[in-house]
Amino acid sequence: MTVKPLIILPDPVLRQVSKPVERIDAPLRKFAADMLDTMYDAPGIGLAAIQVGEPLRLLVIDLAKEGEPRAPQVFVNPEIVARSDDRSVYEEGCLSIPDYYAEVERPAAVTVTYSDLEGARREMKAEGLMATCLQHEIDHLNGVLFIDHISKLKRDMVVKKFRKLARDKAPARMLG
Repeated sequence: MTVKPLIILPDPVLRQVSKPVERIDAPLRKFAADMLDTMYDAPGIGLAAIQVGEPLRLLVIDLAKEGEPRAPQVFVNPEIVARSDDRSVYEEGCLSIPDYYAEVERPAAVTVTYSDLEGARREMKAEGLMATCLQHEIDHLNGVLFIDHISKLKRDMVVKKFRKLARDKAPARMLG
């Protein structure tokens, strides 16, 4: 399969709202496999299609720990249909915001509906890390980043840092 380049903050693509997947077919299955390869290569535990430049409501997750067999899961058109009142805090990171981590408070449990790669509609009740991961990745599909859940001061500092990094990496312009 293919490892795809990751979209990195401050790229405005990350703020796009993704469109529903209209057809589950062989090209979509290959794309999902490429997303998994990209996620494993990074390495990460979740990846939304927009993070590789495709504004589709598709995400992949694998919470297997190191040394355990891989347990990839693919969610097509996922939607959170219920959230618990209980809250939990996890230190989150993001493949599109490399080397930055922050504690984020979210609902401790969610119920998500989605289609699998065979087109079957499914429902998952998730808690703990799976609930956090699903919320994080579904946020991506809605143009929301985990830094949107932290203080404005911290968020502004992160965005400023990544803008500077992007400027520093930009090729120098030749004057004519």
